[in-house]
This record gives sequence, C-alpha cells and structure tokens, in this order.
Amino acid sequence: MKVVIFGLSVSSSWGNGHATLWRGLCRVLAQWGHQVVFFEKDVPYYAAHRDLHDLEGGKLCLYREWVDVESLAQRELDGADAAIVTSFCPDGDRASRLVFDAKRPLKVFYDLDTPVTLSTLSRGEGIPYLPASGMREFDLVLSYTGGAALRALQQQLGARRVYPLFGSVDPQVHRPAASLQRYRASVSYLGTYAEDRQPALTRLFVEAAQRMPDRRFLIGGALYPEDFPWTPNIHFVRHVPPPEHPSFFASSRLTLNVTRKAMAEMGHCPSGRLFEAAACGTPIVSDAWEGLEDFFTPDEEILIAHTTEEAIGAYLRSDEELARIAKAARARALEEHSAERRCAELVDHLSGSSSAVVQGKPAKVEAASMGR
Repeated sequence: MKVVIFGLSVSSSWGNGHATLWRGLCRVLAQWGHQVVFFEKDVPYYAAHRDLHDLEGGKLCLYREWVDVESLAQRELDGADAAIVTSFCPDGDRASRLVFDAKRPLKVFYDLDTPVTLSTLSRGEGIPYLPASGMREFDLVLSYTGGAALRALQQQLGARRVYPLFGSVDPQVHRPAASLQRYRASVSYLGTYAEDRQPALTRLFVEAAQRMPDRRFLIGGALYPEDFPWTPNIHFVRHVPPPEHPSFFASSRLTLNVTRKAMAEMGHCPSGRLFEAAACGTPIVSDAWEGLEDFFTPDEEILIAHTTEEAIGAYLRSDEELARIAKAARARALEEHSAERRCAELVDHLSGSSSAVVQGKPAKVEAASMGR
C-alpha cells in the first residue's frame, strides 16, 4: 500500500508523543514493503529540536505554508491507497478537505489525543484539527484511547467506523541499556511538568521522597516551576534526549508512570512511556486508571499505587520481585505492544479486513497475515 499521512510531527520528538510512535510504525510499514509519505508543517520549535531528517523507507515532506505543498499533497493522494489525518495536525482542516476530494484513498482520521478532543468538545469549543463536519466524512476513525471514548466519537462527532489503535514501542529503540551515572536513582520519573499531573506526582513521588530521605529520586523533564516542592533527595535533569531514554530507565531501580488527568478519567489510554519503560526492562509503578489491566497485569507485570503508602511499599519491594515483574512486563510489551504488533493492526484496518468490534482492549492480530 501507499499511505499518505498529514500529522503533527515525525521529525522531532521534542515536546510531543506523536513522533516516536510514528517512527516505529513507519519503520515497520517500510520493512513490510509499504510506502509512506508524511507531510509535516516545519514549525520553529520542532525545527530547533529536529532529531530525524529522513524517513527510513519513506518520504518526509516538510513545508512552511499549506499553499506551498497543496499541489504536491494532491498528487501524492492521487496514487495513495490510504490517507491519514491526525489530531493536532496544524493544517488538519485543509488536509481533511483535500483528502475528502481525493477519489482513490481510504479516508482515515487517527486521534492520538482523544481525551483532549472530547474535553474540548464538551466545553463547546471548536476543534482546530477537525473539519466542521467532525468525523462524519472519514471512512475510518482510529483512536489512541479505547473504552467509552470510542462510542463518544461515534455519538458526538459522527464517526462511522471506529477502532482503537493504542500506543506502542519500537524494540529497536527502547530496549535494555547500560546505566549512566547522571541518571542513577532509586526511583525515576520521566515527563514534562503538567499541572493536572501534579497531585498524583506529589502523592506518589514527592511525598514518598520526603519519607525516604536515604533514597535518591530523579525527575527528567521540562517546564518545572521554581516553586516545585523539591527536597534534598529529589534530583532534576532538565532534558533527557530521546536516544538516552533507555539509559534513563535502566539507571533507576524503578520508574514511575503518572497519567494526565483527562487520560486517567477516560481510561483505556496508556501512555507511550509505559510501553517504553517496560521494553527497557525497568520495573514500573503506575497510578491507577480504568483499563490498565488490559495492557499489563497488576502485581505480575506492573505495580499500582493509589496512595503514598502504596508507592513506598512498591519502592521497597525486593530486587528479586522487581526483576520478575520487569521481565514479565518486557515480555508482554514485546508480544502485544510493539510497533510491529500495532502496525499489523493498522494494516488490517486499512486493508478493510479487520474483524474487531468497537472495544477498548488491544486487538490480537496475527502479523503474518499482513503481507510482510
């Protein structure tokens, strides 16, 4: 197949979770003989942190203004089998209209930010990356979020066919690595500061650090305010380059996952970092949200903490217990949450052979049937 994508970014993993996911999917698509053309608006903040310049086995089309690339996009669509517009695509409305006018390709919208989409809609605000008709004119809608969100996309935005396409991890990028001294910690947390994550981060990380002064806690991320409740044993790295994420995870005894409020409230919306840490073989402690058990089994593949006391209990687990949990989580991530697995699901949906129903659980699709 030839697949044309209009997305937020694949060239820069700075400040977004889209690029890493797309790189894994595009790599596998190319490996299986499919052709990918990715259109990305060349904005200054991604250009300044660009860490990919060529799409392996595909074509990256960077553009400054839509008028500069519209004719090229139309020509690429004329020979495409599928066209995908994603959430937060800067020219999502224009790209969607161009896709609707194209005769050949399957018309797809991939919402990688479904909780944000539905939250914006509930406030009566316009969704800039969707056309005025919502999702009605798309042949297929894919959602990073499962569960009740899928029905909401049908009922509130008119989506006709909806399937979950959850996050994934590329084992060629995220895998066990050597630890680095600057990232050494008993407990780590990797994430940009977000006000809606702070209550859980305070409960599961900061207050635990206050009560465990002999342990080293480490935060990697950006935008943390000066009044963040730092303690002497909470250390900080302002930016962890994506190639060093495996070493960051490998350098800590456990790592914490905290979910954005909208994602946690909606459920069935796993963070990409959850899969990355698992694939790197690091034990994970996570906040709780509906549907988490569909991705990792609590106490066997992941530890769940609601309170400071539960977080401390997880942090004090024995090395043997943590090694067992980490090994099981890595096996689960490689089997069910790899880029290859998600790519198999994607190709299945695009080829029209999906037998899945609207649901929230990860689909089990045989990659061998995807024409590799």
